[in-house]
Parts: sequence; C-alpha cells; structure tokens
Amino acid sequence: MIVGVPKETYPNERRVALIPAAIGSLTKAGLDVIIETSAGSDAGYPDAEYADKGASLVSRDEVFQRADIILQVRGFGANPENGRADLEQMKEGQIVIGMLDPLWRADCINELAARKVTAFAMELIPRITRAQAMDVLSSMANIAGYKSVLLAASYLPKMFPMMMTAAGSIAPAKVFVIGAGVAGLQAIATAKRLGAVIQAYDVRPAVKEQVESLGAKFVELELESAEGEGGYAKEMDEEFYRKQRAMMARVLSEVDVVITTAAIPGKKSPILITADMVKQMASGSVIIDLAAERGGNCELTKPDEKIEVEGVSIYGPTNLPSTVPFHASQMYAKNISTFTLNLFKEGQLNLNLEDEIIKDTLICKDGEIVNQRVRDTLQQQ
Repeated sequence: MIVGVPKETYPNERRVALIPAAIGSLTKAGLDVIIETSAGSDAGYPDAEYADKGASLVSRDEVFQRADIILQVRGFGANPENGRADLEQMKEGQIVIGMLDPLWRADCINELAARKVTAFAMELIPRITRAQAMDVLSSMANIAGYKSVLLAASYLPKMFPMMMTAAGSIAPAKVFVIGAGVAGLQAIATAKRLGAVIQAYDVRPAVKEQVESLGAKFVELELESAEGEGGYAKEMDEEFYRKQRAMMARVLSEVDVVITTAAIPGKKSPILITADMVKQMASGSVIIDLAAERGGNCELTKPDEKIEVEGVSIYGPTNLPSTVPFHASQMYAKNISTFTLNLFKEGQLNLNLEDEIIKDTLICKDGEIVNQRVRDTLQQQ
C-alpha cells in the first residue's frame, strides 16, 4: 500500500505530517511512502532528506491519485476552506488520517462521508496507556504551553526571575496558570525554569499534586469538581462559572501574567476572565489565552490578535505548535506513524473495531458516519 503526505495548506501552517526519520518504520512494515515536493521545507525538512530515507517526491495531484492512505496535520474539517480542493480529489475507499476537528466541524464530516473515504480523526485518540505514543493533543499541547510562557515573557515589561544586582533587587514575576492539563502543566514548568513565582488553578482537584510537584501553588476554590470523561474538564452550568470568576478575580489583581488553557472538546471555551476582571488587573500585565480558537477564556480575546485594554496586553494565539514546526512535526510524525502502523496486522490492513483506538477514532466509512460522538454532535446542531 502507498502512504501519501501532501503539503499543508491551512494559513500559516508550517508543520508536516511525516518527517524523514519516521519513514523507515512505515517502509519496514511494507508500505511505500510518497511526499509532495517541498511538503516539509517550512518545518526544516528538505526534500533530499526524504529521498535519502526512501520516499518518492511527487506532485500534490499524484499524492491524492496514488495514495491508499493520506496523512495530514490538518485534514478537511480542521482546514475547511483550503482543504476543500483536497476533498474533491479524494477517492472512494481512500484512508484519510489527521486532525479533522470532528466535534467542532461535524458538518464537514458529512462531506467526507459523502466521498466514501475511511477517515480517522487523531483528536479522538483515547487517553489510555497503549495510545500515549499516538496522542496528538498532548504532543501539541506541550508545545503550546511552552511557547505561551515565552510569549508572555516577551510582552511583559518585567523580567521573570528574581535577581540580586548592584543596582538593587528585582522581584520575580508572578504567573497564574488557569487549567492544569498538558498545556497548563508545561506552562508551569517553563515559567518555573524562567524563575517566576507560579499559582495554578483547575476545576479538577485531582491535579493539585501534579501542580505542586512542579513548584507551583495550587489555588483552592471550593467548588464542585468538574472532571469529565477521559480526564478532560466537563462543561458546567453558568452558575458554576459565575462563582468561579468571582473567586478568581482576587488572584488576577495580584499577578503579572495569566495563561489560560481551559477547553472542552467540541464546545465553546468557557469565559473565565470578564472585561471587568481585566480592568482590575495591574497595568502592564499580560494574558495569553490558549483557548482562543474556540472563543477564548477571556471575554476580550481576539483570535490571533494582540490587543491592549486598560494597560493589559491580551493575546490569543490559535496555532502555537506551528511556530515551532521542526519539533512539532517530529512529535506529530511519531503520533501519526504509530497510529498508522496500528491499523496493520502481519502486513495487512486490519480495521479491527474491537481495538478501542481504532473504534474511537474512526469517524466515517463506506459513506456513513460511524462515530457515535460525531453523530450525537450532528443531532445537536
């Protein structure tokens, strides 16, 4: 079978689905690999390196014409506008694997199903031990958490670490991280490396130990636990969020940097920081809103824009992993190649629906939407 990798077409997307070092595991399993010319160049992987590892360099049209399996970072759904041209080239029975945003853009999944392709959404990888090497959300969240702190440090008119100098002592920056999932924990770790004093909050009390192990203080808010399926936060009612915001306002008035990471799969991001709360923050403070792609945790966030309100800088980046494309592609390639190999048994394609990983990520096949979570989402729209 032939595995094809096209160049990404989403605006400002610099990642590539497969790097040269990942090709060997696929060819060893009996798969041939074809790569669109210059697919990896923006991520720092030139064509010559792919050729050296045994991949064939072809045109974009050839990728879709010849490949039995298409690997993408952002497939149709996660790339609804520019990805439409790819949708029209897909053929019946072709396997498409990538981030497809199936719970947010479930309407696009209807169109994928109409093409009678077999599509797998990498965002739906179950959080089980056996699937850790395939977990793209965790991989990319690690990068987003790391880069968010670097952005905050560049915008803050203060330095992060405490310093004792001949010109006097400099107090460390105070950082507040909201949401202690993968992105939040990495943000805590990175801010700690830079010398900041960190507080963190999460609706799931179970993460307190992880937060404290990284050197941050866990902010206790006496509210109902909001831990949902698979370790993700679940959606709560507006009364919960009202009480949460009221108790959080006190912390915000005392810190220099706020990094928000609260997201709920397939849902709009909850508003945790209101306009009034921003006004109570000290001038020069910085908010980095990692939930901006789904509306943001800050009421004032504008996706991919840096704005200033009452002296507070607010930035809501929507694709931070793409700003670190070399390592983001390395991690993604490991995730997607491991997933692809899991579809094969003894060299033969084996879509075993008793395998939780395959069952949970398969969204459409033979013209039908087969994933229950996606079907439920479509019924709610």
